[in-house]
Amino acid sequence: MTRRGGSLQKRSENAPGQKGKITKQSNRKKVQPLSKLQCEKNQLVLEGITKPSIRVQTPEKEIQIDCDDPGFAVLPSGHSLVRPSPLPQIGWGSPEDVWVKMVHREQSYRHSKSFMQKHPTIQPKMRSILLDWLIEVSEVYALHRQTLYLAQDYFDRFMLTQNNVEKNMLQLIGITCLFIAAKMEEACPPKLSQMAYVTAGTYYEQEILQMELIILKALSWNLCPETAVSWLKLYFQMASMNTNSDLLQQQFPQDAYIQMTRLLDLCILNINSLDFQYRVLAASVLRHFLPQETVEKVSGLSVDATQLCVNWMAPFVETLGRCCRATLRDFIRVKTEDRHNIQTHMDYMTMLEEAGKKEVSGQFPTPPNSTEKPCTLGTH
Repeated sequence: MTRRGGSLQKRSENAPGQKGKITKQSNRKKVQPLSKLQCEKNQLVLEGITKPSIRVQTPEKEIQIDCDDPGFAVLPSGHSLVRPSPLPQIGWGSPEDVWVKMVHREQSYRHSKSFMQKHPTIQPKMRSILLDWLIEVSEVYALHRQTLYLAQDYFDRFMLTQNNVEKNMLQLIGITCLFIAAKMEEACPPKLSQMAYVTAGTYYEQEILQMELIILKALSWNLCPETAVSWLKLYFQMASMNTNSDLLQQQFPQDAYIQMTRLLDLCILNINSLDFQYRVLAASVLRHFLPQETVEKVSGLSVDATQLCVNWMAPFVETLGRCCRATLRDFIRVKTEDRHNIQTHMDYMTMLEEAGKKEVSGQFPTPPNSTEKPCTLGTH
């Protein structure tokens, strides 16, 4: 996989003004993504390009989840995720209906680290490197955090539908997932030429477009998951609200939010984060910053439902505690009140390696509980 490192920021400054296609390298072996992937019914994707999609209204049905699939973890009934809605009263809908739909959506958008078993040539660290690179690209183009987390979700779910994907295809899949996510989330997404540019000529625009069709078909065009960062933002918003506050109007401090997202960023780079549902992952992050009873109130999750994830997250908290505190950054054409929503990059791979050593040795602190003072990362 080609990684741009420190030169990515400098070279990308000229990307928006480029005209025409990126110059092709004559000595590069042409990659044919359609022949590399074992995607079911790929031919149907190509045959259906010219056929317009028609949205048909159908009665709402209960979501059916295949609990027998070994790649999908279901919590015991005692830890059911469908609990009374913690949402406050909202003027544009029923809190109960909104909450149930959010939880059901998460249960229907399946992700699992078992996809690694389907791809013998791919190692967990390759996924970490890819996501770290996508975080870097996201910062260069000032993409929102939600865009990066959508791309991560698309990638993990897509890989779960495939078999025997070769490692030299990961960058193409990753940048295509980010391209799709940007078109879903950004008001002004990067151009196709810009996405091809950051691969340093490894992949061409046409290859990204071909891969886009493959991914969309494999995901059945289901592109609106509740991501880990969207859950985290909702939880923190509710925890910061005053009586009669507007749920859609930001209430939380930006500085505290970026400390939380830094922990979440580091955690998702680890393949074991896929053992947990996104809302559990987000609630576990929050438990390292806010009192336990507050987290229970805003997430609707009991201590037992999050304790396993909190324990797993402890070495990441320990590692970040040794780093300097994250700071808000200024971005061109980004309003001050929106800075915290822009994805930023840090030396996550070094942190991930250090946290991995602590995870193996078991040298990490006891997770906070209701009687302990909440943790604040990077305060020294």
